Amino acid sequence: MTASDSKDIVLAFSGGLDTSFCVPWLKERGWHVHTVFADTGGVDAAEREAIEKRAEELGVASHVTVDGGPAIWEGFVKPFVWAGEGYQGQYPLLVSDRYLIVDAALARAKELGTNAIAHGCTGMGNDQVRFDLAVKAQGDWRIVAPIREIQKEHTQTRAYEQEYLAARGFGVQSRQKAYTINENLLGVTMSGGEIDEWDVPGKNARGWCAPRSAWPEEPLTVSLRFERGEAVELDGNAIEGHEILARLNTLFASYGVGRGIYTGDTVIGLKGRIVYEAPGLVALLTAHRALEEAVLSKQQNRFKPEVARKWVELVYEGFFHDPLKADLEAFLASSQATVTGEVVLQSLGGRVDAVAVRSPHILASSGATYAQSADWGVEEAEGFIRLYGMSSTLWAQVNR
Repeated sequence: MTASDSKDIVLAFSGGLDTSFCVPWLKERGWHVHTVFADTGGVDAAEREAIEKRAEELGVASHVTVDGGPAIWEGFVKPFVWAGEGYQGQYPLLVSDRYLIVDAALARAKELGTNAIAHGCTGMGNDQVRFDLAVKAQGDWRIVAPIREIQKEHTQTRAYEQEYLAARGFGVQSRQKAYTINENLLGVTMSGGEIDEWDVPGKNARGWCAPRSAWPEEPLTVSLRFERGEAVELDGNAIEGHEILARLNTLFASYGVGRGIYTGDTVIGLKGRIVYEAPGLVALLTAHRALEEAVLSKQQNRFKPEVARKWVELVYEGFFHDPLKADLEAFLASSQATVTGEVVLQSLGGRVDAVAVRSPHILASSGATYAQSADWGVEEAEGFIRLYGMSSTLWAQVNR
């Protein structure tokens, strides 16, 4: 039997309403459903266990949980920090764990010898684009999207899903959340309610970041060491990258760092407004940028954001496996050759600043300090200014 003949199907599973609905829906169409939960940092041990029990309750053929921390660091965080740009100058791509979830599902499908993949994305959002394009870019796979299928006939899909599960004896969460919340190692995003209406977010629209009234009085000071653009030490301790990010999330969230409100142009053409919190990523980006500013050349610092913006657009819009992304990452990796050193971060609450930078590669002149002293003469400075401004000076003289 070939992979295309197999009745095994791998479902990217979170245990929520949509993916819970997918299990019996797929089973009733003859599929043997194998669920995969890629733990990308959005749940604690109790929630992780609850997801595994939910899969068992729904009667899946098998369930596996994959630790997505190392993959999300290597596959996304490293190149994202190298790039140093948010989508449309702000949003730090907090749903990029979707690509690592796809990778985990495909790996399980290969183990089972099937080419069938399922997900619980709706037909209304960006995630369906990211999931489908990431799958299509990696081979000849069959994609089944149950929620998109039922949306062809039902407009109140969530109510339909709840009734469908209840009719088959499966418990459902009856409470309706005011916000749609996504949480993983990268951060938290919140939408829905007044956020969607471009109004002031309610007091409950809060994830990790402490409100100002709860910020500690003492400043937070943290040191990060980078080697070739990758964070390798936190406060002098060498630990894995995804663990550094997790600890930075905890440290800076208590000071309210990394929270923002953002309206962006989505893949599907609508405006999307969210509240996001990314304390660890914002801290990493701040430290890395301070180090880059000191060790890269003027031309590198000028040109690199252009490459970064394109890389970010590709990732946001689902082209995670496009060859252009790999080409851009080759440049970004090359740009990190001298991005080695230590950065001290400090927060008094609400923001984080890089207050000290140490590196053997800082482009400082031993004989000159900006606006203080120079190892060139006055005549050299005057001659440089005359030549440097020749074009605009001539224009002014000719057109007076």
